[in-house]
Amino acid sequence: MNSRYLKIENNNNLDYLKIDNPLAEATISLQGAHVSWWRPKSSSEDVLWLSSNARFEKGRSIRGGVPIVWPWFGQHPTDNSYCIHGFARVIPWELIKSEDLKNGATKLHLRMKPTQDVKKQLSYEFTLELVLIVGESLSCSLTTTNQSNFPFIISEGFHTYFYISDLRNIKIKGLESAVFSDKVGSFKKGIEGEEIIIGEGEFDKVYINNSNDCYIEDEIFNRVITVKKSNSNSTVIWSPGKEKAEKMADMGKKDEWRRMICVETVNALENNVVIYPGKSHTIGTEIAVQEY
Repeated sequence: MNSRYLKIENNNNLDYLKIDNPLAEATISLQGAHVSWWRPKSSSEDVLWLSSNARFEKGRSIRGGVPIVWPWFGQHPTDNSYCIHGFARVIPWELIKSEDLKNGATKLHLRMKPTQDVKKQLSYEFTLELVLIVGESLSCSLTTTNQSNFPFIISEGFHTYFYISDLRNIKIKGLESAVFSDKVGSFKKGIEGEEIIIGEGEFDKVYINNSNDCYIEDEIFNRVITVKKSNSNSTVIWSPGKEKAEKMADMGKKDEWRRMICVETVNALENNVVIYPGKSHTIGTEIAVQEY
């Protein structure tokens, strides 16, 4: 490590990386390489949403921030006892390298630790690495390398929770005319119209074969959050809705769910990725905020 803006702390038997550089502040849990908080110093409001009832426990996912999706999306295809959206977000990671960039940002290189739990759940050898750049924007790049002698298929991505003024005040743009698979409607296919407006009920659509960037316009916070994508051909938009949120113990206080929206940079369903022996694949996202 050679970043003077980095501290390592331990709370509830979990290790965290704390970043406070000239451009931004962030907190990253080494369990799951999970960015639980990031805020550029130029922003008047938080950018990432973190539930007030989030669980910071070994082996449990954190509700909010930027959870990693890997190596499957949703329920495990054959065993529902396994973690939803894969185990990457509940497995220990290690910090390999950190450095201060010339523009004032902090770059972190992390790698998943090969635990016995991981070996039980997969039949192939791999390495999984994450590069974070914490600055005026937040950049996340997840790289899977196939160390086996046969190809394997993965789902992957970033299940990002964004903090908003209220669902009634936002519009999501960038997915106009995109084909979606509606999880609430038994994965029925459809074509999106113009800007996306979220209602009171659960909203859960996977937009497939689409690499467009997304924009969250918030008329009360007077800002636009840009979600850029690289090597991602799916986007998920998710809001639990009132009924589902009230059944989720870690979703926060009453109506707290209204202050967040998930815009997820992923490869899932038809866009799952095949990785051949000795090859690597990287999916990336970059989050930026512009106030007006």
